[in-house]
Amino acid sequence: MKKAPRKLVVLMLLGSGLALNPVRVLADPARDAIVATFATEAKKADPSFAGFSAERGRAFFEAKHTGGKPDTPSCTSCHSQDPSAPGETRAGKRIEPMAVSKNASRFTKVDEVAKWFGRNCNSVLGRECTAIEKGDVITYLSGK
Repeated sequence: MKKAPRKLVVLMLLGSGLALNPVRVLADPARDAIVATFATEAKKADPSFAGFSAERGRAFFEAKHTGGKPDTPSCTSCHSQDPSAPGETRAGKRIEPMAVSKNASRFTKVDEVAKWFGRNCNSVLGRECTAIEKGDVITYLSGK
């Protein structure tokens, strides 16, 4: 069997997203469009916005916040410290994993993303999340 030319292999890897960005393997056009909308909003709010950060998203997801409900100071209050594991609501209802690798439909429906960020941000923060916070969290969870 003849080997593929090295240039062809590199082009195939780049085209698949494996060579430079493993998160792209889990890309979804609907999720990408939602993130792009948040990027546009973030740029309007802060012209120096330079892109979303998985590290900021992780820090936000795990942080203890004030301003929201006392029994939900963090995203991890319901969603678990491990995004690839299921979570549980305060009422005991199971929440499917937040990690896109475990739940490929995460962040693919505009109405659901708006509903859950609206509800959960108000519960955890006592306010709406910013576009940067939303984009960072999706970026983090898309790599999990």
